[in-house]
Amino acid sequence: MNRRTLSLALAAAATLVLSACGTDEAPSSAKDTIEGAEKGDGAQKESPSAEPSKAAGRPEITLPDDVENVFEGWETGDKTKDAALADLARNVDAMTDAVLRGDTESPKVAYYRQGDALVSSVEWVQAWLDEDLSYTGTIRHYQPRVVLSGDRGAGVGYCADESKAFNKSRKTGKIDRTPEEKPLVRYVVQMRKSDEGVWQVLDVQSKRGDAKCG
Repeated sequence: MNRRTLSLALAAAATLVLSACGTDEAPSSAKDTIEGAEKGDGAQKESPSAEPSKAAGRPEITLPDDVENVFEGWETGDKTKDAALADLARNVDAMTDAVLRGDTESPKVAYYRQGDALVSSVEWVQAWLDEDLSYTGTIRHYQPRVVLSGDRGAGVGYCADESKAFNKSRKTGKIDRTPEEKPLVRYVVQMRKSDEGVWQVLDVQSKRGDAKCG
């Protein structure tokens, strides 16, 4: 199973229908918006370290040397949006950690995901285990757009470039460097801030090969 097939499996498991948000342009119709209020633009930074990383007991996540998540434009200058993006980045790292370790019950994932997003994460990790696969390389996350809804709601649209990430056999460690036909993936994520101040993912939608990520 390649990364494209696994992504499709995740989408099916979560029973998601994509409604992508815009990049730098104003949405042209209701389906192009994330439900909420204002739109925001990403600025720049590779690896967010937004506050309060330890105030709410956020778990430490350390990825192996051969795997990296890079976050470009992950700061907007808006304190609330940047806090949501920072926790979203930690969610991505937690999911990566769970896939690499084959942990379907990762407490780190559960810390950053609730509801449908937590259910889909279990099935996503299990899909990798079923194929006896892990992966190596770098995934670039870019073009984040944040829409706030009140004080505790947010929708985020962003892209991921998987062209430098490759499947790796769990059993043999052999790496399959076959290029992914459509390495760009568009994500739309719904988040809510918990009582402890953690921005948690409630729902994830994805579409591989979305033109907005070109």
